Amino acid sequence: MPKAIQHKIRTFVMRAGKLTNGQKRAIEELLPQYKLDETVLFDNNKAFGNDNPVYLDIGFGNGESLIHIAKMHPEINFIGMEVHLPGVGHLLLNMEKFDLQNIRIYQFDGVEVLKHCFPENSIDAMHIYFPDPWHKKRHNKRRLIQVPFVQSLIPMMKPQSRLHLATDWQPYAIHMQEVLFEIPQFKNIEKNNDFTKKPDWRPITKFERRGINLGHDSYDLVYHLNK
Repeated sequence: MPKAIQHKIRTFVMRAGKLTNGQKRAIEELLPQYKLDETVLFDNNKAFGNDNPVYLDIGFGNGESLIHIAKMHPEINFIGMEVHLPGVGHLLLNMEKFDLQNIRIYQFDGVEVLKHCFPENSIDAMHIYFPDPWHKKRHNKRRLIQVPFVQSLIPMMKPQSRLHLATDWQPYAIHMQEVLFEIPQFKNIEKNNDFTKKPDWRPITKFERRGINLGHDSYDLVYHLNK
C-alpha cells in the first residue's frame, strides 16, 4: 500500500486558469472514468485491462503531445500527470474527440505520485516536456530535473526503457545534460552527450510555437536506461 503523500518543495506553480464550459463538462463526466487514484499502487491490468507497455508523461500541459503519441500508438498504455484542471479538461475533450481509450490521468503532483504509486520495473518510457525552467538562480533548486529525482526513477523504469526530456530554455537544457551525465545508468542516444533531433512522437505544440516565434530554440535529450 502506498505511503501517505506529503508535499515538499514544489517543482511547479499552481496557475489560475479559467475552465471553458466544455472543459467543465469533461471534468465532471469524463475524468471519473479515466482518473487514477494517487493513494493506490498502480496496476496496469486494473487501469487498462491489458498488459501493454506503459509510457508516462509528466506535466502534460494541455495534452497536445500526449494525444499525438496516443493516436500513433494504440498498442501502448499512456499515463498523463498534470495538476492544472484546464489542461486536464482539454486533454479529456480530445480523448473523447478521437475516441482514445489508451490514456489514464493522475490529476496530482507527478513527483509525489512517482514516489509512492509505481512498483519496480513497471514503466517502459518516461517523457518530461517543457517543465518549468525556474529562470531565477535562487529558484533553480525547484527544477524538476535534479540528480536525486532522476535517480529515483531508476527502480520503477524497466531495463532499456526510455527517458525523453525537452525544453526551450537553453540554460535548463544544459543543466539537464549535466544532471544526466552524472548518472551512468542513463545512456544518451547521441554521441558526446549531445542533443537529438526532435523525434516524430513529439509534435511541435502551441506552447512551443509561441517560443519559436519569440526566437527560442527547443532542445531534446533521449536516454536509454542500462541496469
